[in-house]
Amino acid sequence: MFAEFRAFINRGSFVDLAVGFVMGVAVTSVVQAVVGRLVMPLVGLALGGSANFDTFLTFGRATGEDGVPIGSVGAVLTSLVNFLAVGLVVFLIVRSYNRFKAGRATDEPTQEPVPEPEDLVLLREIRDALRQR
Repeated sequence: MFAEFRAFINRGSFVDLAVGFVMGVAVTSVVQAVVGRLVMPLVGLALGGSANFDTFLTFGRATGEDGVPIGSVGAVLTSLVNFLAVGLVVFLIVRSYNRFKAGRATDEPTQEPVPEPEDLVLLREIRDALRQR
């Protein structure tokens, strides 16, 4: 069982998945900072409100230290903007990677087709002649 686990850990796809997960967490934190510190305050200024959407369209009783009601449409909107921003960044990264990968594939030298051996061509001609009879 330990050998199987070691083989599983050493597979390239597992390492790629781990690196992708760590990079995804890093990108998510950067995008959340940009959205939370730049995008949402600009949206709040454009709508004439504050930069904090947690108090936008709230309902329910206030709980916790901050006194914000339990229900908050603004918190959901902030999460939605974060999700769309992270999705856009991931899309741009994957798109760039695919274009880079496609560019490298076309840069590879193309091999000319290998001509068929003469005896194979002759055998095909004989076969076709026998079929025509």
